[in-house]
Amino acid sequence: MNKEILLVIETVSNEKNVSKEVIVDAVEHALAGAVKKKFRLNQKQDIEARVTIDLETGNYTTYRRWLIVDEIEDELEDQQILLNDAVLKNKDLKIGDYLEEEVASIKFGRILAQAAKNVIVQKVRDAERSRIVELYLPKIGQLIFGIVKRVEKGNVYIDLGMPDKEGSMEEAIILKENLIPREAIRPGDRLRGFLSDVQSETRGPQLYITRKAPEFLVELFKLEVPEVGQGLIEILGAARDPGLRAKISVKSNDPKLDAIGACVGMRGSRVQSVSNELGGERIDIIMWDEDPAKFVINAMSPAEVLSIVVDEEKKIMDIAVSEDQLSQAIGRGGQNVRLASELTGWELNVMSKEEADDKLTEENKKLSSLFMEELNVDQDVADVLAKEGFSSINEIAYCSLEEFNSIEDFDTDIINELRKRALDKLELKKGKLDKDNLLSNIKELSEEDIIKLNNHDINSIDDVADLSVAELLDVIELSEDIAGKIIMEARERWINQE
Repeated sequence: MNKEILLVIETVSNEKNVSKEVIVDAVEHALAGAVKKKFRLNQKQDIEARVTIDLETGNYTTYRRWLIVDEIEDELEDQQILLNDAVLKNKDLKIGDYLEEEVASIKFGRILAQAAKNVIVQKVRDAERSRIVELYLPKIGQLIFGIVKRVEKGNVYIDLGMPDKEGSMEEAIILKENLIPREAIRPGDRLRGFLSDVQSETRGPQLYITRKAPEFLVELFKLEVPEVGQGLIEILGAARDPGLRAKISVKSNDPKLDAIGACVGMRGSRVQSVSNELGGERIDIIMWDEDPAKFVINAMSPAEVLSIVVDEEKKIMDIAVSEDQLSQAIGRGGQNVRLASELTGWELNVMSKEEADDKLTEENKKLSSLFMEELNVDQDVADVLAKEGFSSINEIAYCSLEEFNSIEDFDTDIINELRKRALDKLELKKGKLDKDNLLSNIKELSEEDIIKLNNHDINSIDDVADLSVAELLDVIELSEDIAGKIIMEARERWINQE
């Protein structure tokens, strides 16, 4: 009888508020560890052992175990047995099973009880760590609130446990690089952050919080603006220069609701509350628009855009503003245009109206010269084509009649002649190529894809074969798998020719 075991299990279970099953498992591991230690000392064997405890009597049984394998590893010869030898004792055993043999148990005394308690404490800690990871993993991407415990080497440690819960393991860290620059944080401060990651590490679960991420700004607005939670307003993006300035784009799903006004709040109360949390960060609230050009114009606020030129293929916009607003449009250190670019996803070039006009004039001159040479047209016709936004022979050849008819300077005869000359020019270029080398032979390429490739001087299968996947994706929109397949198909010509 081993009433001491039952007493230890009962006592520790009550003290640590942990189920008896966890304590029993810990005690069994402690007893098994003691058996293995005894074999190492007395018989110079590194064995595997298992102990089972009878919770009614406190009696326990000890078994030595061998893993059944088809080949024994030298360093594990005391813990493994060949299948042929194992089936002599139990014919039902197979590889991966354990052969067990009962051995003498060790007496459960004071020293072993202390060892068991140490194992139990570790088990309790492991259970607590697992609980914390399971609790916070679903909360990644949410706001987390806590009290600053300490600040070490610029890193801030936050206590996430209940105020009356001593020794809580629920601790998060804000690394120095994830703090808003120049904000003063002291122990005891109440602090919010955006939970960005949860990692289970050897020293315990690590909960990583950031106060610099654009997502933190978005979550703060969700907290302050009830209409967002109700789905009446959507926050579609954010860009930040932490602690200094930020821009968010909003959209109203209710035509009667002013999205910007709702986010600003009565007398600016809502946006001011968010700004205070971010150390006075100035926040521009931008109306989202499905038209990229209009969205960019909104994002450039407070600067007023006079004109805008869009290059959809390169995803670049040239923005013209008045000379007196140029510095405001660019912002201190390029801040305004940089945030607008991050928010919209377009590369933005800001310039004065005079600079924009000069650039457009120069580009139109180059295009006019190209059209005069390629299409054999006069200066006036070439100028109209350049002015209307045509940038290549391909665009003229495949432009829809509806779009061409909208050009007031051209009648039907001129339009048909221009398209014919453009198509003839393309056919002449293709005629210089082997029929097997035409881009149209690649089934995965659409007519639109071929036009885009031609515009980048990629006119043949051999030209495609010379590209990398990244270079091809820079020109046309495809999945990486399809792009890789196209390039491999193109390179088969080289292999066949060799």
